Amino acid sequence: MTSPQSTALSAPARDWFQRAVVYQIYPRSFADSDGDGIGDLRGIISKLDYLQRLGVDVVWLSPIYTSPQDDNGYDISDYRNVDPLFGTLEDLRELTDGLHARGMKLVMDLVVNHTSDEHPWFMESRSSRDNPKRNWYWWRPPRDAAARSAHRGADAEPNNWGSAFSGPAWEFDQATGEYYLHIFSKKQPDLNWENPEVRAAVYEMMNWWLDRGVDGFRMDVINFISKDTALPDGPVADGKLFGDGTPYYIDGPRMHEFLQEMHREVFAKRPGELLTVGEMPGVTVEEAILYTDPARAEVDMVFQFEHVALDQEDGDKWRPKKLLLTELKQTLGRWQEGLAERGWNSLYWGNHDQARAVSRFGDDGKYRELSAKMLAGILHLHRGTPYVYQGEELGMTNMTFGAISDYRDIEVLNHHREATSHLGHTDAEVLAALAPLNRDNARTPVQWDASRHAGFTTGAPWIAVNPNANHINAAAQMDDPDSVYNFYRKVIALRHAEPVVSHGDFTMLLPDDPHVYAFTRALAGSPGDGANGAEMPDREMLVLEMLVLGNFSGEERNVELKDETWAGAELVLGNYASADHPSDGGAAAAGPLRLRPWELKVLRRSRRA
Repeated sequence: MTSPQSTALSAPARDWFQRAVVYQIYPRSFADSDGDGIGDLRGIISKLDYLQRLGVDVVWLSPIYTSPQDDNGYDISDYRNVDPLFGTLEDLRELTDGLHARGMKLVMDLVVNHTSDEHPWFMESRSSRDNPKRNWYWWRPPRDAAARSAHRGADAEPNNWGSAFSGPAWEFDQATGEYYLHIFSKKQPDLNWENPEVRAAVYEMMNWWLDRGVDGFRMDVINFISKDTALPDGPVADGKLFGDGTPYYIDGPRMHEFLQEMHREVFAKRPGELLTVGEMPGVTVEEAILYTDPARAEVDMVFQFEHVALDQEDGDKWRPKKLLLTELKQTLGRWQEGLAERGWNSLYWGNHDQARAVSRFGDDGKYRELSAKMLAGILHLHRGTPYVYQGEELGMTNMTFGAISDYRDIEVLNHHREATSHLGHTDAEVLAALAPLNRDNARTPVQWDASRHAGFTTGAPWIAVNPNANHINAAAQMDDPDSVYNFYRKVIALRHAEPVVSHGDFTMLLPDDPHVYAFTRALAGSPGDGANGAEMPDREMLVLEMLVLGNFSGEERNVELKDETWAGAELVLGNYASADHPSDGGAAAAGPLRLRPWELKVLRRSRRA
């Protein structure tokens, strides 16, 4: 990575979401109101004041639609109703109104690469080969015998693709004698977006939700919807049973056409009001520029996955490796630079599919609180829209699962079965590989207090509560000014108050330092405008700058910057208790900047342009 990296100065605000912070709720694990052990909408409603106090602007709900719950709601059987597990449409209306009354927006998960196999569309599709909805999904006949013998990793399946949840990506239907495609679970058949009737039905459903007050969509694996219609075999890596189909269904040939059509039919009807983010595994910076360029009218931002694959051997989450900070800086810096002129970044450490941020990127032992705070500051002060995953604001950690029976995630259970039954690994080996990065780490219940089941439920929780809830919980933190929760409040407030954070340029510093993450943000403006005002010939321009420093280690570090003029700059944010800061009137000391273990320092200054 070239150093320094600098993005465009004084980039104008594109929309409200540039200042916004999004909070993700995984409903089944957030708050349970009725004692059945599963979180629900009324539980969320009971915590709206908590979210308002945190300061977030948008709440994103993982799926709450009617579902058999094979993949915890990402297998939808009715797009226009709420699953009874979570409540009713009336409950959702109350939640929407409650958010709006508090100045927050609601974003729903949109899962339209696939449906449940119990969705009426699929039930019709599989009823006969000549059903009008047969072509709403990907149906193919079995391979012939000659083709089967020539292709590794496939039997009679139409191609050799593997499912993301282990096993083949095809399921045979006895009634009609053909296979259907499912990139995920066999209960999640892929929709055929080549069929215009499918697209029209999806757009109608999206408009229906927006008419009910929803403010946008997080679009699940949306860059999978366009597939190479030839469905060719994929390469088979050593040690794998199936072929890699991703070259043929990630960022497929009609992706931009489909998203532009979606924008015309749905988003353009509510200009400037919505937030749209596309989850896009495998997306490149170059593709993301196209997806998020406002002139192309597709989506506001994308979720990319490069930084959350850096601690995996060859992108295999079941082969974890040590994360190198230099690689993290290289990846995130490249995305900052790539989307500087056009497009927009989304910023996240974790979500319902990732391990807990403080366990993965920080230190969840001695320095849990300090590292959780440092991670918050580093992330939120990048250029882009930050996402907070539930419990992250409390410094919640990964869970210890003692046996495979403790897990609930279909991805984990399928991998364990395949690895022990077909790949020759022992139970102990597989459990050790599963521990760091499994999705259930993020799905344990939110820890509200130190009572039984952490105040999440009065019943038996659907998945075990982390035992550390007795000291890591919201009740212990909300009134503690030095807590992780209240530090998140400070970071979010700083983002709202300082236009340099939302609109300023980004320059990566110290790219080769293995322990310190450092960057600056800068914004030029006219004196007194407090923002990125237009340059005026008769007034000298000021540049507001922030220097952000984070120590990603448990040892003290001295930071030598080429620009020594930061000595004496105002210290606006730090994660050590205020009494521990140098008694220099809130300014940085002269000479090398000293960072204590997992310390965050944010300095601010103004200079003449």
